[in-house]
Amino acid sequence: MRTLRKGDSGADVELLQTGLRRATGVPQVPDGQFGSNTKETILRWQQAQALAVDGIVGPRTWETLLPFLRGYTLHEYQSDDTFLALAVQYDSTPGAIAAANPEPNQLRPGEQIVIPYNRLVVPTDIRWCSSLLELVLDGIAKRFPFVEISSIGRSVLGHPIWQASIGTGPVRVGYNAAHHANEWITTPVLMKFLEQYASGVAHGGNVGGVEYERLFRHYTLDIVPMVNPDAVDLVTGALGKETAAYRMCKEIADGFPDIPFPEGWKANIEGVDLNLQYPAGWEKARQLKYARGFNRPAPRDYVGPAPLSAPESAAMHQRALQADYQLILAYHTQGKLIYWKYNDYNPAGSAELARRMQSVSSYLPAETPDYSSSAGYKDWFIQQYNRPGYTIEAGQGKNPLPLKQFDQIYNDNFGILLLGMIGLDGEADSLGALP
Repeated sequence: MRTLRKGDSGADVELLQTGLRRATGVPQVPDGQFGSNTKETILRWQQAQALAVDGIVGPRTWETLLPFLRGYTLHEYQSDDTFLALAVQYDSTPGAIAAANPEPNQLRPGEQIVIPYNRLVVPTDIRWCSSLLELVLDGIAKRFPFVEISSIGRSVLGHPIWQASIGTGPVRVGYNAAHHANEWITTPVLMKFLEQYASGVAHGGNVGGVEYERLFRHYTLDIVPMVNPDAVDLVTGALGKETAAYRMCKEIADGFPDIPFPEGWKANIEGVDLNLQYPAGWEKARQLKYARGFNRPAPRDYVGPAPLSAPESAAMHQRALQADYQLILAYHTQGKLIYWKYNDYNPAGSAELARRMQSVSSYLPAETPDYSSSAGYKDWFIQQYNRPGYTIEAGQGKNPLPLKQFDQIYNDNFGILLLGMIGLDGEADSLGALP
């Protein structure tokens, strides 16, 4: 976590402000600006926590706020503790504590147990960054121990490329988001879906007549919510301007003055467009992009020196080969479109499922324009397996899309995310009227 002080700005300042809001109850709207109000709140918090009262958010101050960002705290279990009493003490619920500690009869005095706070972990009103993703994934894994968190590889700057897996079923599907840095709003879409799904499994319930527990038993879902963590940090301001990586990107961007910086940045931190890295018509993509001047590292549209040369795309490729997915969804923005085809491949059921996705979202099935029709993750998956693969272009407008669109984007895509699983078994009609 970056040390923050008055004058700083970016997604990590919004993360700080969110932690303060949850910890203190002060209804400060996160604005990403470390100004006088934020400093005053920090000073009061530091005093209350017996920290050095200097208004600077270093490791010790961050440490006191992390439980509120992760959504849980740890408690040393005592023999006379009850989940009901602990729920009252920590503003939790007995059900949430039971879900986080699924074997209560085996608890021993002195053992640390997880106490989830009575609030959602996934924030949807702040910009995302790699630090926030790690905190939220940790919070979800502690609340719902059946969710498995792993790293499928590392980015250029060494950030883990995180994967969350949920379910025990034989049908495995894979969802991913934020191949493109300025399309980071897709990350909280997948994370909110994960939290809602996990909560449904833990506490019961159904959606459209389909029980969450049944989904859990019949399907295994892998979610890679942030394929491009380095450059998401660049776009959202969590990558400090004083860093060598920021300066490198600024130098690259200066060669493309028509692309706004950093908000126009789609590529990874080295200027390679990750969704032009897959071995499916890569040479065609190179020819098209080179003809438009993207023949070197750039904020977007540079295919790289070879397929899978970027560590992020190589990790995604390797994971897909290992997992043998029956279907994939790759989330991008914008356009409210469902791209379902690659060249002349026509996987069984793919077009029909795209039409069903349209019926629950109003997104339109479409064929990818020629300029963007090769070397994408979806293209490679369809070519490799001849199975349904979809690029979902969520929302509408200019990237990065504003957070005020989030609720509409999520509501539009909830049914698509469900259909990515049950549509494979021809159960789409069982959804009924989606919420």
